[in-house]
Amino acid sequence: MAKFTHLHVHSQYSILDGAASISGLINRAKELSMNALAITDHGNLYGVFDFHTMALKNGIKPLIGSEVYVARESRFKKDGRNFSGDHLILIAKNAKGYQNLMKLSSLSFDPKSFYRTSRIDKELLFEYSEGLICSSACLGGIVPQYILSNNIEDAEKTVQEYKSVFGDDYYLEIQNHGLEEQAMVKEKIIEIAKKYEVKVIATNDVHYINSTDFDAHKILICLNTGQKLSEYSKMHYTGLEYFKSQEEMEELFADIPEAISNTQEIVDKVEEYPLKRDPILPVFDIPNSFGLIEDFIKKYPKEEIEKELSEEEITKKGGYEKIIRTRFEFEYLKHLTFNGAKKKYGEELSDELIERIDFELSTINNMGYPGYFLIVQDFINYSQDHLGVIVGPGRGSAAGSVVAYCLGITAIDPIKYGLLFERFLNPDRVSLPDVDVDFDDEGRARVLEYVQEKYGSAHVAQIITFGAMAAKSSIRDVARVLELPLPESDRLAKLVPDKPGTTLEEAYKDVPELRDALENGTELVKKTLKFAKELEGSIRNIGTHACGVIIGPDDLSKYIPLATATAKDEQSIITQFEGKIVEDVGMIKMDFLGLKTLSIIKDACANIQKSHQIHINPREIPLDDKPTFELFQRGDSIGTFQFESDGMRQHMQNLKPDRFEDLIAMNALYRPGPMQYIPNYIARKHKREKIVYDIPEIMEKYLGETYGITVYQEQVMQLSQAIAGFTKGQADTLRKAMGKKQKKDMDVLKEKFLDGSKERGHDKDLIEKIWHDWEKFAEYAFNKSHSTCYAYIAYQTAWLKAHYPADFMSSVLTHNLSDIKKITYYIEEAQRLKISVQGPDINESEINFAVNKKGEIRFGLAAIKSVGVNAAQEIIRERDENGPFLSPFDFIRRVNVNKRCIEALVSAGSFDSFTKYHRAQYFNKVKTANNDEITIIEKLVIYGNKIKNNENSSQVSLFEDSIEETYAEPEIPNCIEWSKIEILKQEKESIGFYISGHPLDRFTLEQKLFENTKLSELSESLTPFENKILYFVGMITNSQEKLTKTGKNYGSFVFEDETSSREITLFSKDYINFHKYLIDGLFVLLKATVKKKGWGDENSKDALEFKILQIEELDEVLVKYAKGIKLVMPIENVNNEFVEKVLKAAKKSKGNSLVSFFVIDSEADVEVTLKARKHMVSIPKFLEEIKEYIENRTIYSYDVDVSTM
Repeated sequence: MAKFTHLHVHSQYSILDGAASISGLINRAKELSMNALAITDHGNLYGVFDFHTMALKNGIKPLIGSEVYVARESRFKKDGRNFSGDHLILIAKNAKGYQNLMKLSSLSFDPKSFYRTSRIDKELLFEYSEGLICSSACLGGIVPQYILSNNIEDAEKTVQEYKSVFGDDYYLEIQNHGLEEQAMVKEKIIEIAKKYEVKVIATNDVHYINSTDFDAHKILICLNTGQKLSEYSKMHYTGLEYFKSQEEMEELFADIPEAISNTQEIVDKVEEYPLKRDPILPVFDIPNSFGLIEDFIKKYPKEEIEKELSEEEITKKGGYEKIIRTRFEFEYLKHLTFNGAKKKYGEELSDELIERIDFELSTINNMGYPGYFLIVQDFINYSQDHLGVIVGPGRGSAAGSVVAYCLGITAIDPIKYGLLFERFLNPDRVSLPDVDVDFDDEGRARVLEYVQEKYGSAHVAQIITFGAMAAKSSIRDVARVLELPLPESDRLAKLVPDKPGTTLEEAYKDVPELRDALENGTELVKKTLKFAKELEGSIRNIGTHACGVIIGPDDLSKYIPLATATAKDEQSIITQFEGKIVEDVGMIKMDFLGLKTLSIIKDACANIQKSHQIHINPREIPLDDKPTFELFQRGDSIGTFQFESDGMRQHMQNLKPDRFEDLIAMNALYRPGPMQYIPNYIARKHKREKIVYDIPEIMEKYLGETYGITVYQEQVMQLSQAIAGFTKGQADTLRKAMGKKQKKDMDVLKEKFLDGSKERGHDKDLIEKIWHDWEKFAEYAFNKSHSTCYAYIAYQTAWLKAHYPADFMSSVLTHNLSDIKKITYYIEEAQRLKISVQGPDINESEINFAVNKKGEIRFGLAAIKSVGVNAAQEIIRERDENGPFLSPFDFIRRVNVNKRCIEALVSAGSFDSFTKYHRAQYFNKVKTANNDEITIIEKLVIYGNKIKNNENSSQVSLFEDSIEETYAEPEIPNCIEWSKIEILKQEKESIGFYISGHPLDRFTLEQKLFENTKLSELSESLTPFENKILYFVGMITNSQEKLTKTGKNYGSFVFEDETSSREITLFSKDYINFHKYLIDGLFVLLKATVKKKGWGDENSKDALEFKILQIEELDEVLVKYAKGIKLVMPIENVNNEFVEKVLKAAKKSKGNSLVSFFVIDSEADVEVTLKARKHMVSIPKFLEEIKEYIENRTIYSYDVDVSTM
């Protein structure tokens, strides 16, 4: 009996259309005893490698294909007619066919072809048809479409045309999902097939695995189309597109059994071919001054290579030409390495250093990667020398390579800091090198452009990522399709733990509320959670890897299918395979990372150059700088890299680091697991705890720098060699097995370790203890190379802060502008350092935050909303070329900017240096000659335009007056100044946050006395605050009063403090009680709690809500709740005059609060409290009356009682 094979199959890589995972498809095929299976996802090859690998592993023959879209006319023609193209199934028959399939798939994403989906046309299809099997697809294919439109003539012409190209590899598909259209097409296709001798195959257009998955698939389709499930009837799926058995297919096509058997014919035609490939490197262009490849061909003729190496070795190394190329590249790499070594270590290299370099070069050469190192050193050195890009000192294990250090790839001396090359490349096994490089954020794009230009844009691609439906998003997506109310959807999603990688299965098990909702919720809730779990993990979209880049020897589509991605209005070439696969198909992956801290360092150095005319090269900063270590010792590392958290700063204060090695260790220890050893590290450094070594004569050498504590993986590697005689390769294998908990490998290595230790005379019990300690250590072991590199960056930032704090902090502010919480935090840090942070100024501000001549930090012009970079550059260019602006009229005459830009500049305070005018005057309205009202800013714009028009026309007045005389400066009449609140409001609107103050600044006393919580503390979770009484000092904004659908009043407002904001809605009694406070700009003390809702259905009533209990105007809280005021003062300030003035003030400000005096006589060491019981006062009035007598001389405190609130 002929076997049936599914040849038209969609996996979840038919994004938001296929609901079947690849493993699910393979498992189902295995269950049904099918020995072959195809994958034909819509317009892509995203999943073919995983499919191919998994199929072979399970004994199933993989058929690689795609359902492509073929434009009916030219692929370059883009219009509404047939925009996506007609469907067509292509399956690779052999390696050539797979290569052509990759080419077609890559070209289909070309922006010139892509139109709502990836497309090819017949021109491309026929050009790359070799090795491909083609079938007519579903109802979306061109032949079925012609049949459905009763255009049988064109259907037949198409069949003839395709057969003329594909011959016997062209098939006509028939399907049966119970659709009338399919029956009609089937009848005609059988007729046409007989007429033109084309074979027919039966397919099922599989989109999901089991028939029970249909409902989940419908939801997926709705996510794709943006529809609700209630609208699904418009779709074209019937519920029969599941993975059917052979018996089911035979029954459906009993009238044409050959349609079943013909699928086996296709299976038999498909050859087996590998997708995996040995690494393929681009050719590095070695300068002619070093030598020519032809010289190496003469030096190493083919016959000599054949004598030197066996046929198997030659094949393994890629053939004669590749061997010669590798040797040529190796000689040049060696030349560059030793030249670099002499620059780093001096002309006379030690024997030990030469031995290390030779060992590394030999390993690199044996693995065939000299070209890789040449490529990496080239773009790194070019970036620094020609592009002005800041490059990180290294990242990961590559910093363990002396060769990399000598080439300039890394900036850390691995010899000095005990970093190991074998941690990077194990000499005992061939592994791909992995050099990750950090660039400053802006520089990363420039480096990528350089690489594309050097090797060709078709030879360079970034790496695709697949966005899957995670647990929370799965609930929200399904809820939207099923029309579950948004608050309930949000509540359910928030019940899923925030721990990365949490699955819904785990969440349903671990979170009682979720489990209860799944089992006992409303039908809609249960349905939502059920389908969310079924669809969790489905591919939802594609993206571009943040840093992954591949470089090939020629057109990449020969080796890997490509696509395009759009980001920030720019299109880039990306792979169709994700990062873990690209190396398997021979591509060398490099990570180009953008690191914000390097941008901070770069701009800080630029600030220093501008402010102090001093050039700073970050790589030349000395690592023994006393002020830098003192900064760490004080815990003043806010703004530095990886050392600014409260916990880390506290540890640094306790540690008192005085050497760079301390920073390396702390960077490795400050993470979950090893953090428990930080107190021991500190105690041992300061000799408060004894250091004990199991084998002192060996272990002190390797553990001495960390005071006997095993901190790094490299220490275990070194100790395994010293204690048990492991080779460098074995030591790295041990490190890897420990880190990945590979028990089988660990057992083998343990025996080797015990045997080697015994041969060297070590006590067995002691060795067992050491091994046990290492097994525990493996849980938190850290890469010393990486820790050293990032400690170096941390040190650079600390050095800049220690020596140039204003320039450094201005750069920190620039690169955190989008984060209001952080910008506020860093402004406070600058102020703590006695660095004033000022708003923008038209005559001082640069593009970004910068330091002025007074040492103050000025806000940048480009960051003002409605100004932008172009206008800011024009303003600064004009100012630099022709001097500061003298007045608003001078500014408008010299700079070409629009009204909105000027409004923003004024609102932000940029014109405040024109002291003759205040901000309100610019917005003041005046009458025109036509009796219209316009603002002064509009008058300025009109004035400026007249002058510029006059200049452009090169005309003067009839009487040859000057322009200034012809067009007089408009008068700016005086008006009432803006209040401080209005000034701050306008600042926030134009800048995004308050910079010259905060509206709540005048309520610092109220904050100190009443407030116990900040709004930002609620952002993570309400749970810690359940049933607690909370007091907030803040202001009301965006207040609104509305009517519900039933005609009831309700209100809403945004409550804002310095840290965050929260939207609050008032219904029913809350609205009645608090609606009088719905006034924008009102400052209030808000009393609230967090409690369970207590209403709604069974699932929602236990949800926590933020509940207002009371609101008080801030101006009144001291009067209401302050029981008394205490004035603390030295005895020398108390005299008859002062007493008389206080009595007079008390009589003028009668109230209900007690006044007391705490008088201090420091010489006699006497303190006395005096209470004025006869004179109860209103505290605000009393302070106003006496402020001139107590200012700068008296401290006062309050006794408040909020329990009565």
